[in-house]
Amino acid sequence: MGKAGRVLKTVMQSYGISQGKLAAAMGIGASNVYRWANEIRDPSSETVMSILAALENLNPDAAAEFRKLYMSPDSETGMESD
Repeated sequence: MGKAGRVLKTVMQSYGISQGKLAAAMGIGASNVYRWANEIRDPSSETVMSILAALENLNPDAAAEFRKLYMSPDSETGMESD
């Protein structure tokens, strides 16, 4: 699976953002956030932009961290590549 789910889960844990809170901010069901965070399904590129916008509304620092980790090469984030 892709990098977005790993990054999302890390950011949500670091900033105390629940799946339900992110889902509500995005206007979607929490099951979608669960699937991304647990790498069951990758969010589309459009959805990644929606995730970023929702994080920006919830916590700008979380959004900045998501952007940084998502855009960085895996070797810089300490995350394993696929």
